[in-house]
Amino acid sequence: MNVMEKDNATQLNWKMNDAFILNQSLRNDALAVLENTAFPTTKTEAWKYTRLTKIKNASYQTTQAIELNGTVGLDSNAVKLVFVNGHYNAALSSKSLPDGLKLIPLSQMDPLELMALGNATENAEELFTAINTAYTTDGSYLHVSAKVIIEPTIELIHVSTGEQHISNIRHFITVEAFSKVAVVQHFLSENATDCFCNVLSEIAVAKNAHLTIDKLQEAADTIHFIGTENVKQQQDSVFTINTITLNGGIVRNNLNIKVAGSNCETNLNGAYILKGNQHVDNHTVVDHLVAHCQSNELYKGVIDGKATAVFNGKVFVRKDAQKINAFQSNGNVLLSDEATVNSKPELEIYADDVKCSHGSTTGQLDEEAIFYLRARGIGEHAAKQLMVGAFVGEVFEKIENEAFLNRINEILSERFSWNID
Repeated sequence: MNVMEKDNATQLNWKMNDAFILNQSLRNDALAVLENTAFPTTKTEAWKYTRLTKIKNASYQTTQAIELNGTVGLDSNAVKLVFVNGHYNAALSSKSLPDGLKLIPLSQMDPLELMALGNATENAEELFTAINTAYTTDGSYLHVSAKVIIEPTIELIHVSTGEQHISNIRHFITVEAFSKVAVVQHFLSENATDCFCNVLSEIAVAKNAHLTIDKLQEAADTIHFIGTENVKQQQDSVFTINTITLNGGIVRNNLNIKVAGSNCETNLNGAYILKGNQHVDNHTVVDHLVAHCQSNELYKGVIDGKATAVFNGKVFVRKDAQKINAFQSNGNVLLSDEATVNSKPELEIYADDVKCSHGSTTGQLDEEAIFYLRARGIGEHAAKQLMVGAFVGEVFEKIENEAFLNRINEILSERFSWNID
């Protein structure tokens, strides 16, 4: 990409010089999309509340693999795959795997197997999907065999370091029938400035399979992030994702879930606790294609300083998808007069025998409740902390991974002087 006419998404001041590893046919399709796609603006409906000028005008570059010292990871017993600036880091990754699990970086896959990976149609016209497809440098292939329960958590760890580096990472996650696994996606930074991480995950959850993803974003506030999960669920499966955003500059989380089998359960939970000039945008789509399924969506935000948050959640219930229970809720607390929230929960229902609801609330901490706590000897800061903890605690209660929760508390204590039990 070279700087010329910037209306075209291929004409950016990004130096994309690397070994890009998805098959050339997919890459050619993606490059064609970029040739004919303008960079989103606030006039683009899907990006109405998110300005991408900082990303568009940046001078990003890909980088070769960088060695990183020390240790990373939340759980010492977890199976880890670590990526630094979009490249696999063998020294920090696990060497052994439990039976029934195949976990390998894309850069080490058999070339013929790698050629077969990649969905040519799923949201292919979306700009950042096309960028990822054209310029993927690495990622993971995670496959759980049928009738296998993977006991250790799988941690996919992404580290940004250095200046103005771009990472395009692709994950392929398949959980076969009657299997169960828990995955953590952890995003952090070390001595990093003005970097951009663009991650796309293609996820298949087979019949009666259970997949839980805990996603923690804690990179520095000069790191911009766009993450997309494209998920397809089959009959009797359970998919849960908990997205926790505690830091970052411009952060966009796209969740696209197709519920293609009956008797499925889908759980989307999110919490974002922001300050300064942070911007977080959560976009979710749950598409109920068949009958007898349930989806639950709970997102809560605490916004301080001049930070901004966006929630746009959409649930489709198709004509033949009777007996659907779909619930969607977004709640926000503003801790300053300059904090901003744009919330838009949506239902689009074409069936007539369903139970669906959505709601959105935005307000400030209850001053009477704070006064009540202070009257009982609790300081103002501690009183606010208790109320914030009670507010977002409903989301954290959905998380079962203890090491993940411990890290959340560490960050809240370090950056906000909060302790949320």
